[in-house]
Amino acid sequence: MGCLSSAGGSSVSQVVMGTIQVYISQDTGWSIERIAIAVTAGTWISGLFAPLAGFMADRYGPRLLTTMGLVVVGCCLLVISATNNNSLLQFIVPYVIARSISNPFLIGVVPRVATVNFFRRWRNITIAISGMARPVGGAINIQIISLIALNQSWRAAYGYVGVFLLLLAVPAFLTMRRTPEEIGMLPDGARPSRATADARRTADSRPGSVGPEPEFSWTAREAMRTRAYWCLAGTAVFAIIASAGSGYVLVPYLVSESGPGLTNPQAVGVGSLGAVLALTTLVWGYMADKLGPRRCMMITITGAVASGIFLITGVNSVLTAYIFAVLWGFFSNTVGTLEHMLLAQYFGRGSFGAIMGSLGPLQTTALGVGPLFGSYLLTYTHSYSLVFMVLMAMYAGAGLLIFLAKAPRLPPRATASGPDTAPAAV
Repeated sequence: MGCLSSAGGSSVSQVVMGTIQVYISQDTGWSIERIAIAVTAGTWISGLFAPLAGFMADRYGPRLLTTMGLVVVGCCLLVISATNNNSLLQFIVPYVIARSISNPFLIGVVPRVATVNFFRRWRNITIAISGMARPVGGAINIQIISLIALNQSWRAAYGYVGVFLLLLAVPAFLTMRRTPEEIGMLPDGARPSRATADARRTADSRPGSVGPEPEFSWTAREAMRTRAYWCLAGTAVFAIIASAGSGYVLVPYLVSESGPGLTNPQAVGVGSLGAVLALTTLVWGYMADKLGPRRCMMITITGAVASGIFLITGVNSVLTAYIFAVLWGFFSNTVGTLEHMLLAQYFGRGSFGAIMGSLGPLQTTALGVGPLFGSYLLTYTHSYSLVFMVLMAMYAGAGLLIFLAKAPRLPPRATASGPDTAPAAV
């Protein structure tokens, strides 16, 4: 249910807007810079909600928050569907509201908290599955909205998506829970009685053993005192600006005379293919269990930089554009998901929502800066090559920071009182 909600919320994400903006701009006459203002404003405001969403997710769980998010975003999309060409404000206001709510409550903080709470042994792979929902959902939304825009209008497309989100709110409210303990289970679907028996068998078979090692839960304050936390924050900022900026100017570049000169449908297909390849996040979830999420992040960031360089040096046809989409989708879509795996690995589940939410203002500020930075840099330089080179340099900076983000030592509370598996205080 969390994945479905994330997929629905991605209808107002930057990757979708960056791809379908050509239809909105051609129909209304609004420039992509004006549309970028709405995207940026909504993204920045969502950052203000992220710490609150994290705190509430730790305390109350995803049920109420997800349901509320679906209703609000669904209603906003219905308002957008009634927009007329003479009222840019009528588009901006509901879009900003939808964007500011969808990012923390449907796409980011809340579904990740639910995943971390319900899994430990299978945490990396389930975070990977959860992480696929936004880009895969975005790719589906791109195709649906584009198809309806060609045959009816982009307004009708947003109207249909709005109705879907309102209908989805009902099963979300009925099925979602805060923790597995609420339904008499433990993480990974284990039953308390079975977990106790397993621990006893382990203790009997290995003298001195007391069963599986408990997971220590850091508080948000403790986490923010570590170098690893701030290196991860910097990695997220640089990688998000680079990814968001690249995604926002990608389709305009592909259809431009200075680029490959693809048609709008061809360029949209390239953009959506890159998003669909977020399915490869499952591969990175598996690899994170083998190599660790930090090493996987260094590999994916290196691959993303190489893909970006290939875009401006080797893409000159539909075929090479699709080759780029495959490479870009494989490497660039999973950085944020791997970061969440690393946060859970370093700091545990007790205050995961608060810790992840505390990064929200920085991350969403970067997410909002990306489209503005890319579009305005293009406006002033008139060079797509320069824009992509600058963005790839920022990706390289993210790689350096993740290299420095080594596992922190446990705080004094851990050594003084022993591991604390209960949810920690924020």
